[in-house]
Amino acid sequence: MMDLDKIERDLMRDVSGVTGIPAGAYNFRVNGKSIGRNSSPNIDISPKTDKSGIDIHVQSGTKGEIAHIPVIISASGLKEAVYNDFYIGDNCEVTIIAGCGIYNCGVNDSVHDGIHTFYIGKNSTVYYIEKHCGIGPGAGKILNPTTKLFLGNNSRAELLMEQIKGVDSSNRITEAELDQNAQIVVKEKLFTHGKQHANSAIKVTLLGKNSTADIVSRAVAQDISVQNFSSHIIGTTKCRGHSECDAIIMDQAKVNAEPALEAQNVDAELIHEAAIGKIANEQLLKLMTLGLTRRQAESQIINGFLK
Repeated sequence: MMDLDKIERDLMRDVSGVTGIPAGAYNFRVNGKSIGRNSSPNIDISPKTDKSGIDIHVQSGTKGEIAHIPVIISASGLKEAVYNDFYIGDNCEVTIIAGCGIYNCGVNDSVHDGIHTFYIGKNSTVYYIEKHCGIGPGAGKILNPTTKLFLGNNSRAELLMEQIKGVDSSNRITEAELDQNAQIVVKEKLFTHGKQHANSAIKVTLLGKNSTADIVSRAVAQDISVQNFSSHIIGTTKCRGHSECDAIIMDQAKVNAEPALEAQNVDAELIHEAAIGKIANEQLLKLMTLGLTRRQAESQIINGFLK
């Protein structure tokens, strides 16, 4: 693989699934620098000239291609803001695999702010996968992802956004504007433990007739961690929007959910659901009768909940 040590290779695998040089387009960023970049005939990746980040241009008609753009930080105290812009042509179907992993064994916080902006053309579909994790005994592992999307007519974006483990602080912002017949699906999974703190704010504006949004957040908060979730769907025309937040709260953790709907048109159909609760004793007892310890049973339930 690339010139990475074992910890960096493991992080790369955990956040992006990459274990070697993938086929197609990719950009590998490690400790603030690109250590490998490749464009395909249909996907061009080029560095920005005015600030840190890359531009990704996907030609119209591109189908079935994958672009990998993971980030790894293993240098304690590194703080960076990276701007990645995606220009998706018409009639495309592509997958973008991002994600960031931080290893910190030092006394200074390590911070990655990733600002991703998508401009999605007509009749195109984008699958966006973003996983975050942190490891190491050192100071803060801090990740602040911002994702902005502008969807053209008849386009679709499906986002899978996961905070796996070990992220001490995160401020997650997701915003989207949809044109006519556009669709967005956001599936968010958050796991916090220890003294960790996570904020997630999702805002979708349904501008075009018959546009739709489906937002589903699943979260688990352990120990004394704190989570704040807010979703805001704005319907300006005939459209459909759905927001759902389900959270498991454990130990002395705190979870706050604030779903909001704003209908600006009589034909806007908007709905939200929110549920926060503990693991049912019946579930734990059933697994413990099979020989699992209480902690093992809790782990099994959590893993199933976040799948």
